[in-house]
Amino acid sequence: MKALTPTEMAEFLSSQPLWCLADGKLVREWRFKDFVAAMEFVNRIATIAEDECHHPDIDIRYNRVRLGLVTHDAGGVTERDARLAARFSSEFPA
Repeated sequence: MKALTPTEMAEFLSSQPLWCLADGKLVREWRFKDFVAAMEFVNRIATIAEDECHHPDIDIRYNRVRLGLVTHDAGGVTERDARLAARFSSEFPA
């Protein structure tokens, strides 16, 4: 699988404005009322990631969860990352 072209990346980011490109990854952050809610979200993310056999980087800071998606083997963000990011946004809009 090849990394997205700059045009493909721009199209994805315009269609998913809550995601950004940072450090070569698609990145988005969610905020929750407390740590327990954040952990419930992470567990739901883990289930989806297992179903997709594609796992995000997850950073948890009390009530904030930051996800990062990149396909290391491809050396960048691929269609697979974009598809999973869109699924996360669809299932967890804000």
